[in-house]
Amino acid sequence: MGKKLISFFNKQKQFEQDMLESEMEYSSFYADSLKRLKKNKMAMICAGILVVLILVAIFAPIIAPYDPTFQDYSAVLAEPGFAHPFGTDEYGRDILSRIIYGSRVSISIGISAQVVASLVGVTLGAVAGYYGGKIDSIISRIMEIFQAFPDLIFAMAIITFMGKSVMNLFVALGLLTWVRTARMIRGSVMQLKEKEYIEASRASGASTFWIIMKGLIPNCLSTIIVLVTLGIPNAIMYEASLSFLGIGIQPPTPSWGNMISAAQTFISYRPLYSIMPGVAIMITVIAFNIFGDGLRDALDPKLKA
Repeated sequence: MGKKLISFFNKQKQFEQDMLESEMEYSSFYADSLKRLKKNKMAMICAGILVVLILVAIFAPIIAPYDPTFQDYSAVLAEPGFAHPFGTDEYGRDILSRIIYGSRVSISIGISAQVVASLVGVTLGAVAGYYGGKIDSIISRIMEIFQAFPDLIFAMAIITFMGKSVMNLFVALGLLTWVRTARMIRGSVMQLKEKEYIEASRASGASTFWIIMKGLIPNCLSTIIVLVTLGIPNAIMYEASLSFLGIGIQPPTPSWGNMISAAQTFISYRPLYSIMPGVAIMITVIAFNIFGDGLRDALDPKLKA
């Protein structure tokens, strides 16, 4: 009995030491990754653009010159000028103000959709990768079913079934993008679960939940960060597409997608009405993609000196 206790405490001590060394290693890894990211000038410029966009979204009530829903019928489809830099729409609403408020919708939906995708994808991917066997097969079949449907049609079906609302749009876009996260996490967990510190945690009597939450998922953090960063622009594009089709954000709430949809009739003589929301989408998506690529390169262990 005494030998078993000694053996147990030795394994526990070794496990704690391995975890401490792992934490120190990953702390150094993220510090080195940050240094590499700072050297990527284009990624840092895009990071600055994203910070500005987020600040614009947060302080929209202060920055926007007008209430985005205020209708001034004396200035319907007004040309760009000092009072309205981008002109007004068919209801006399200031286009610049609506673009500024539209950033709130696009960025919040992009982030919220990735939160949903990460929660679902990381959970199912970690469970599939750790347990393997029949559980892995069942989850893999579910992923294949989700991937079998065209993205926009699948999102349209979910929103039609659940109803048109911002919350349902979050859920629909999250369910649209969780499969990629699940596949990446599944692959990472299948590799990590064979590591010595995971074997030590099993030997010390740690629960499966503890092993997944404390031993596996934290070591997938770099993968999750990159997936979220690259997934946000996809969610923004999907939201704009759905709003353009009249299924996403509903008027009078300003959305870049529904602004472009409403501007179709007036594009020949008020081109800025549709061009400026499109430019806002383009800048946001490109900034997220370039920053995501830079982040992926910085977190790539193969680039570590």
